[in-house]
Amino acid sequence: MATTQSTALAVERREVDGSRAARRLRRAGNVPGILYGGGEQPVAFQVNAHLLRQTLAHAGAVIELSIGGAGGGPVVIKELVRHPVSGDTMHIDMLRVRMDQPISATVVLDLVGAEDAPGVKEGGVLEQVTRELNIEALPGDIPDAIQLDVSGVQIGDTITLDAVSAPRGVTLTDDPETVVATVSAPRLQVEDEQEIEEETERVAEGETGEQAEAAAEEGAGGAQAEGGAEGE
Repeated sequence: MATTQSTALAVERREVDGSRAARRLRRAGNVPGILYGGGEQPVAFQVNAHLLRQTLAHAGAVIELSIGGAGGGPVVIKELVRHPVSGDTMHIDMLRVRMDQPISATVVLDLVGAEDAPGVKEGGVLEQVTRELNIEALPGDIPDAIQLDVSGVQIGDTITLDAVSAPRGVTLTDDPETVVATVSAPRLQVEDEQEIEEETERVAEGETGEQAEAAAEEGAGGAQAEGGAEGE
């Protein structure tokens, strides 16, 4: 059974002085954070934004966190707040964990093999409804992602969570009937055909209207000519 390797991250303690202090930290290139759990008091810390970004890019589920040069301990990310426009990390909460006790976590669900699926090759639209899965596992067994092979899906298929196989040591905690993905008929093609049909009807109605108008004008002209002849 493969386990997730931890990545070391060194941070510094900080004083909690409100939102202004947090903004000053960010302007100086740091990210404020708080460490929770483990039966201990929460600890506020700050970490260099570039260092945090590099660590998260290469880290698994478990991070070996050391504060102020003290010995490190295993933690997982509890919550990470990003800027809605830039995507920069604005705040991070971490949770102390024990490697011998299972915890709840969320992992990304990756759909693989879509390009080979008959339903997709026939023009069907594959829509991923569920992108994250709730799991329970030992911290070291939490995978970066769980993959689901969809290379056999057909148009009209609905894939539920019971089709997902969790890695050894990982328990899926969502409802097995949760819809993961669907494959629907190509909507654009149907819409195009409807638009063509409607446009054809409009053109036909327009031509009929023009013909009726021309006939009415000819009738009116003929009536005026006859009236003129009778007057003479």
